Amino acid sequence: MTTPVRVFVNERPLEVPAGATARDAVRAADRGLERRLDDGSAYLTDGRGIRLAPETPLTAGSILRVVVTARQRIEGVDAHS
Repeated sequence: MTTPVRVFVNERPLEVPAGATARDAVRAADRGLERRLDDGSAYLTDGRGIRLAPETPLTAGSILRVVVTARQRIEGVDAHS
């Protein structure tokens, strides 16, 4: 059995299995935020503000931020463009 690693999602510490992805950590923290990632109303950044793909593998100490956008989409088109 592998030892879990500690990561942080929106400043909340979590233990996830070694080899977990950013999406796995968000799911463990808050399924509502995972749904927002899926529907495009949120995206992920690392602790420096650099965007990450949900499939990014995590290492111990990884810091993730889930950024929820205020923009609304209408039938897949950005309502503000």
